[in-house]
Amino acid sequence: MSDAPTYSGPERIFSGMQPTGGLHLGNYLGALKNWVALQDRGAECIYCVVDMHAITMPHEAGELPDKIRAAAAAYMASGVDPQRSTIFAQSSVTAHAELAWIFQCAARLGWLERMTQFKDKAGSDKERASVGLFTYPVLQAADILAYKATHVPVGEDQKQHLELSRDIAARFMRDFDAEGFFPLPEPVIQGPGARIMSLKDGSKKMSKSDPSELSRINLSDDADTIAKKIKKAKTDPEPLPGDLAGLNDRPEAANLVGIYAALAETSKEAVIAEYGGQGFGAFKPALADLAVTVLAPVADEYARLMNDKAEIDRVLAAGADKARAIADPIITETKRLVGYWS
Repeated sequence: MSDAPTYSGPERIFSGMQPTGGLHLGNYLGALKNWVALQDRGAECIYCVVDMHAITMPHEAGELPDKIRAAAAAYMASGVDPQRSTIFAQSSVTAHAELAWIFQCAARLGWLERMTQFKDKAGSDKERASVGLFTYPVLQAADILAYKATHVPVGEDQKQHLELSRDIAARFMRDFDAEGFFPLPEPVIQGPGARIMSLKDGSKKMSKSDPSELSRINLSDDADTIAKKIKKAKTDPEPLPGDLAGLNDRPEAANLVGIYAALAETSKEAVIAEYGGQGFGAFKPALADLAVTVLAPVADEYARLMNDKAEIDRVLAAGADKARAIADPIITETKRLVGYWS
């Protein structure tokens, strides 16, 4: 057995989302609700708007500042409290870029070539994709480890990237005789609402890039819009089944049951027990009422914040100061370990 020192620092949670469009129900149920709950865990919570990741794909530079504000407003409207969590824009803390370069020199090309998300995003024309898109997972590792975060809330599609972060941290510590300097971050697995599908196609994940507004419920949608989108959600002609097995091969029905369960903070079994045998003419109005009850206050607070951009900017500036206070000494020591001139 190895007697190498293990990490002994404080528990710290890190996560972030791209400011590439309005956040939606899938982001809320799959991540933001979990972020809010993690504030009660007792660990330090750091929630970043990852604008550096956003520029790995084509974007309108003039629109990015307001998109960053919109993402921060969605965090806060969902219940992320800037008094209890650190909220900031990634690009305002230089530690992310500095550590990403150091980690690019520790990571191995073969590790990145195995990353499935690059293949998905680059498509068939990967030769024209940006180098930033290819090295995106290394920047993710830097995002986490610039704060020595010990835990990261992840969904299924991010588990591979978290494993890479652990591999990079371990390689860095071996290369520079620095065992115990970085933690090997652990996943915080999200709950049953972690994978919300499109309202128009139950086989596809709900996405802000979908051209159809009816495919998703945005966190900025008012009560009437929420109800309308649920009413128009794709279903099949059969009533809801009497057990969960009956949802097999019925992706749209399964998605709506899952959304109801996540919003009500109950199980899919409980939803089926209450609504099994009923048609969507009865179930959709009940789901719409529940969604409006849960989400309309989020939309109202989001609208209030977006009408006071100075408040958002104050939160982001204060959060950046807090983030730098954590990251700067970590980066200083990292530079010393690799032999940089001081």
